[in-house]
Amino acid sequence: MSYEILYKNELCTNQYEIKVHAPFITKNAKAGQFIILRTDENSERIPLTIADYDRENAILTVVYMAVGHTTKKLASLNVGDSIYDIVGPLGVPTHIEKYGTVACVAGGYGAAPCYLIAKAFKEAGNKVHMIMGAREKKLLFWEDKMKDASSELHITTDDGSYGTKGFTTQVLDEIIKAEKVDYVIAVGPMPMMRAVAELTRPYGIKTEASMNPIMVDGTGMCGACRVTVGGEVKFACVDGPDFDAHLIDFDEVINRCKIYKDFERKFDENHCNLIKQGVKYEK
Repeated sequence: MSYEILYKNELCTNQYEIKVHAPFITKNAKAGQFIILRTDENSERIPLTIADYDRENAILTVVYMAVGHTTKKLASLNVGDSIYDIVGPLGVPTHIEKYGTVACVAGGYGAAPCYLIAKAFKEAGNKVHMIMGAREKKLLFWEDKMKDASSELHITTDDGSYGTKGFTTQVLDEIIKAEKVDYVIAVGPMPMMRAVAELTRPYGIKTEASMNPIMVDGTGMCGACRVTVGGEVKFACVDGPDFDAHLIDFDEVINRCKIYKDFERKFDENHCNLIKQGVKYEK
């Protein structure tokens, strides 16, 4: 079964939103889950968080950044083209309940998965603070959707080009000091999620992080996405992606991701050299 692209939009530089017809996935999708896709028969498998879904019309929305081999290939596809296959929904959905006051902290690309999470918490009767951060204004997206999904939207930019100048943790700290916060979830770069965990730890606020380590098969068999949580090995694809942020060994997972990224960079350099030499080589 192929998945036709029904809609495509470049949200900001190298960041795209696509909608595909995926009836089997949208039937069961929930906030916090993800899918794994291949652009063609020989493609590598890449995980992407479910950004939104329309059960009635069987439309799945994903948002991705075109930075690697496969995401760039995905970005080259247009409306009417098809994705070779998609597996999902995968992972354990975010646990939604009425805590009271919830803060969703999204860094960069973390805004896409945070939309459904914030929306679900609001529908459960929580007051939801949505804190969305990016390096600069042009990298922000879905502001209107975030307003609808939350009770209060806070925007930060590193350079101060929009919203509050600074980091998401600064705004979170101000909110915690101003009112009682019962639950925090962080989605985005590992250093940001670690910073959120360290901020909320002294307050004893229940805090979870949506982990995004390297994934391959999405079923827990390859072990690439393992993380240590409370001294125990967990797999982000089947045990997560959400884990207690105060128990995650962030140093370990950041170092592991760095190793993969260094390997990927060297692989791409060698790949380019082979192409220059006229050698045909499929990644």
